[in-house]
Amino acid sequence: MQLGSCSQRRLIQEDVSPFKASKRSLFALRMVLLFFAMTFGVYICSICLKQISTRITPQYVLLPKLEMTERNCKIPDVPTEDLLYVHYPQPKTYSRGECECSPVRFFVILSMQRSGSGWFETLLNSHPNVSSNGEIFSVKERRENFSTIERTLDRVYNLEWVSSAAKNDCVAAVGFKWMLNQAAMEYHREIVKYFNRRGVLVIFLFRQNLLRRLISVLANAYDREKKLLNGTHKSHVHSEKEAEVLAMYRPVINTANLLTNLKSVEKVMEDSLRFFNSTRHILLYYEKLINNQDLSAVQKFLGVPVRELKSRQVKIHTRPPSAQIDNWGDVHRTLRGTEYEHFLEHADHIT
Repeated sequence: MQLGSCSQRRLIQEDVSPFKASKRSLFALRMVLLFFAMTFGVYICSICLKQISTRITPQYVLLPKLEMTERNCKIPDVPTEDLLYVHYPQPKTYSRGECECSPVRFFVILSMQRSGSGWFETLLNSHPNVSSNGEIFSVKERRENFSTIERTLDRVYNLEWVSSAAKNDCVAAVGFKWMLNQAAMEYHREIVKYFNRRGVLVIFLFRQNLLRRLISVLANAYDREKKLLNGTHKSHVHSEKEAEVLAMYRPVINTANLLTNLKSVEKVMEDSLRFFNSTRHILLYYEKLINNQDLSAVQKFLGVPVRELKSRQVKIHTRPPSAQIDNWGDVHRTLRGTEYEHFLEHADHIT
């Protein structure tokens, strides 16, 4: 029995030994494959890194060149967050000469017709270092699409726009006024991207008393047709005598759509503030400006030295609304008890 059991054990050991040998060979083969896989992986990674570094290198090389272009002049001591709004335009049509290293800020006045933008712009242009170029998008060809709008903006901000607002002194802030109904709202997405890319400062100028604005709109439309000043239409005047002539006209306001009209204007104002909210901007109201005429905040916003600003324009409608509207009784009844009742007050400034 013992001899039999011993012989059986030898047979079992002899049968198992080939399996052990095969396992050892499999393990060795796996190690060889793992080594080759790791070697191949390292090789592939090195190739990828070389390709990535090759793509990045040209961009890295170009950066100093861009910096040199922007830093030809000594940049003034301004906070880092303001650097986007400091520019050194290089016009193609002429040389800035001694003004080449004078920093310039870009701005735009977003407003609505008969909201005081003409008067406000004359105040800005009385500053020796500010150049505001008027209502340039009143010409339809300049606002047919965003491409024409962009070309026009580039001309203004490259200091290649010729107008009476050009200054002999080194201009420190250049811009224009833009009425919201002149494609500013239609292309607001593209315009906001342009403003943020080029560092354009936005000045909102609105009127709080929309009834008085409506009086001005209707009176201006009437004079455009009748030309009360010796056959000449004038939206703005420079003498009290001319202002008295234009103020003699008392418009009849359509009370059937008066509330709808006021709400529509309010919505445009609200939408514009929402659309251009991501820009660096300041909000001004005509009534507050005309009462205290403190424009120091605006000048600081534009980064120009604070000066006393003056305008030769004379206000046309100075009398209370009751003396300016032909059907005052109807208008009074329409607005009484509504959210616009305060428009019936005489004071331009609304507290």
